[in-house]
Amino acid sequence: MQSTIHVNELHPLLEDVQLSRIFPDGKTFVDCRPRQSVGTILEKYRQQKNTPGFDLKKFVLENFDLPVSYSTTYQADVNKPVEENIEKLWDVLARNPHSEKGTLIPLPFPYIVPGGRFGEIYYWDSYFTMLGLKVSGKSEMVENMIKNFSYLIDRLGYIPNGNRSYFIGRSQPPFYALMVQMLAEIKGNNILIHYLPSLEKEYEFWMQGSEELNTGNISSQHSMLLPGGEILNRYWDQNETPRPESYREDVNLSHQSAQRPEILYRHLRAGAESGWDYSSRWFKEKNSLASIHTTDILPIDLNCLLYNMETTIANGYRLKGESRTADKYQSLSQSRKEAIIKYCWNDERGFYFDYDHTMKKLKEIPSLAGMFPLFFNIATTDHGQRVATMIKEKFLKPGGVVSTLDITGQQWDAPNGWAPLQWITIRGLENYGYADLAAEISGRWIQLNTDVFKRTGKLMEKYNVIDTYLEAGGGEYPGQDGFGWTNGVFLALSKMYQ
Repeated sequence: MQSTIHVNELHPLLEDVQLSRIFPDGKTFVDCRPRQSVGTILEKYRQQKNTPGFDLKKFVLENFDLPVSYSTTYQADVNKPVEENIEKLWDVLARNPHSEKGTLIPLPFPYIVPGGRFGEIYYWDSYFTMLGLKVSGKSEMVENMIKNFSYLIDRLGYIPNGNRSYFIGRSQPPFYALMVQMLAEIKGNNILIHYLPSLEKEYEFWMQGSEELNTGNISSQHSMLLPGGEILNRYWDQNETPRPESYREDVNLSHQSAQRPEILYRHLRAGAESGWDYSSRWFKEKNSLASIHTTDILPIDLNCLLYNMETTIANGYRLKGESRTADKYQSLSQSRKEAIIKYCWNDERGFYFDYDHTMKKLKEIPSLAGMFPLFFNIATTDHGQRVATMIKEKFLKPGGVVSTLDITGQQWDAPNGWAPLQWITIRGLENYGYADLAAEISGRWIQLNTDVFKRTGKLMEKYNVIDTYLEAGGGEYPGQDGFGWTNGVFLALSKMYQ
C-alpha cells in the first residue's frame, strides 16, 4: 500500500473541491491520480488559492489525472442472447493487478469490477458476480478474487467496502465465507481448511469489542449486548466524518438533520457498509434520510451472514480434526440463531425484521433482508411458510421482488429490485419447499433483464420491478450498466431453471 494515497492527506483541497462541485460526481476527484507528491500540490494550492482569478477546476486538472474510463467503447449485440453478451462482458469488466499513485489499493491478482463508473472491486457485489463466473467455468477468476480478499484481510484485518483508501474504516456485508464455500464446491473441502486463518481474522473484525460488553457498556464497534445477555451485530464505521466520495451530499444533509454532524456521518457511513445505501430500513422517519440511525439497528441480514461465518469456521475446524474449536464456533452459531429468531421475528406480521437496539423493539419496515433466515436455513418451518406468504402477497411484482414496500426515493426501496436480493429470495424459498414461487420470481426477473437489454443493450445495476418500462431511480449517482452482480445472478438463475 506504499503507493496508495489516503484522502485525509488531501485536505483542505478535498473539502474545497467537493463542496464546489467542480465535478458532477463526488467520486471523480477522490479517484484522480496526482501528478506530483500530494505535499507539493497542497503547497501550491495554499499559495495560489487566494490570488485574483484563481480557477479551482483548472488547478485540479493541471495537477491531477482524471480516472480512467474503462468500458465506454463496449457495444452489446442485442440480436444475440443475453448469456452470450455476458460472456463477452467478463473480459470488459476484468482488471489486472497494477499500482498507481492514487487512492486505489493495489491487489495481487486479477479481478472483476461491477461496471460503469467503477475502477475497483466491491466486497459484497463480488459474491454475486462469482455465481456467474462459476457458471461460465471461470473458476480461476473466482479463486483470484478470493485470494485478493484474503490479501486485504491479511493487510487490513478485514475486507473494506472496496479497494480504495477512502473506504478504509468500514467493510460490507460479510460474504467472504460464502465465497470460500463456493470455491470448496469447485476444488474440494480442503479449501475450507486453507482459508480458515482468513475466515477467523474476518470474524474477529466483526466481533471486535464484544468481550468488553456488559450492562454498563452495551455497545462497542460492530457488537451490541441484548437484554437476555446475547450478542448480535450492527453496521459500523471507524470514522465520523463526511464520506470523501460523497462529501458534498453528506455535508448538505447535516444542515437538514437534527442530529449532530459527527453522529449523522457515522450513521451514513454505517449505511454504506450495509450495502443498502440507502433504504428506509435505516430511518426513524420513513421518508427522511436526515433521520438515519443505522448504528442503533441490529440488521437481520448481517446477523444471518455472521451465523454462516460461524458455521463455516466450525466446519473448517471439524475437517481439520480440531473438534474442540469446531464445537466452540458451532455453539456460537447456535446462540446467534436463537437470538435472531428471538429478537427479529415478528409473530403478528409473520416476517423477520431488523431490531432497534436503542428503542428495544422491532423496526417496522418489511424488506427482503427478512429472507436471509430462509437463505441460511435459520427459520422454522412455520416461519418459512409465513414469510413465503408475505413474499407472494406483498413483495412479488411484475419484474421480480421489490426491496421494500414503500416508495421513498431511496434506491434500496420500492420500486427497485436488485439482483442479489432476487437470488437470496429465490434460494431461500427453494430451501423451504416453495419451488413454484421461486421459479415465478426467477422467470419474471430474467424476463425483465432480457427486455431491458433488448431495449437498451445494457445490463443494469438495478431495475424497476413495478413498472418494467421505467428505469430504476434513486441513489447518489446515475444508474450503472455492466453489471457484475446482475450478470452473475442472471447466469446462475438461467442454469438453475434451464
